[in-house]
Amino acid sequence: MTITPFEALACPIDGSVLKLKGRSWQCDAGHSFDIARQGYVHLLPVQNKRSKDPGDNKEMVAARKRFLAAGFYEPIAEAVSQAVFHETHCEAAMACMDAGCGEGYYMRYLAEKMPDAARLAMLGLDISKWAILSAAKQDKTPAWVVGSNANLPVLPETLDCILCLFGFPVYREFARVLRPGGEIVQVDAGPDHLIELRNIIYPELKEPRQPPSDAPEGFTAVDTSAVRFSLTLPDKQSVSDLLAMTPHLYRAGAEGLARVAELESLTVTVEATVKRFKKN
Repeated sequence: MTITPFEALACPIDGSVLKLKGRSWQCDAGHSFDIARQGYVHLLPVQNKRSKDPGDNKEMVAARKRFLAAGFYEPIAEAVSQAVFHETHCEAAMACMDAGCGEGYYMRYLAEKMPDAARLAMLGLDISKWAILSAAKQDKTPAWVVGSNANLPVLPETLDCILCLFGFPVYREFARVLRPGGEIVQVDAGPDHLIELRNIIYPELKEPRQPPSDAPEGFTAVDTSAVRFSLTLPDKQSVSDLLAMTPHLYRAGAEGLARVAELESLTVTVEATVKRFKKN
């Protein structure tokens, strides 16, 4: 079992090869990106930001870290691990990126579950600098990068697997950086995901948006599996942390948020769909 940082990074400005020189990544055109003392590199140019501080803020990242560290979503992490390390990949050398890695929980779980014969080069990427900072503090082995799925700072056809977990897939970029035969492991919320929480927050539930059933252009659907279980959150903190991990924190009105704040505990349904897509 060997884990290394992924190094086939591309300049986010001109797309050329980045080379590690001392404590910075540099391209031949002279663009240079310093490695922070915590070990991550910021590859999201200012002109590509949609806001001053995009992605999850510091408080949301802390909530996600507490929630995931408590093991509440371990069945999802286990399903992702099984989807990555299927029969083809059990003894292979792989380069894997978590696109929207948050504070790195799923990457760390993957590293713990990888087969003894496997070799894994790991890249965690997120648009939130707070998420990447948290990830880098917890595990120094993978490459941690602040970047965007819309313009991945990755060289073409250098990845074998991309995780996109409750995230925002950009399939044209995923296709560009995956090798032929490379796979996307995608997790989406099912129709009943957190329905008890949603019933408390909203006066009326809308039909949840469902991801397309067809494979994205340039890919073939390989496998689909479901993860569904009942989860009891035992205290106010865990309920608050779950809410902070979801878009409902911003979509809900003041009355709905107030009702959640009064809860001493909560039992919710967790439902997710795990899909594998292979690049043609």
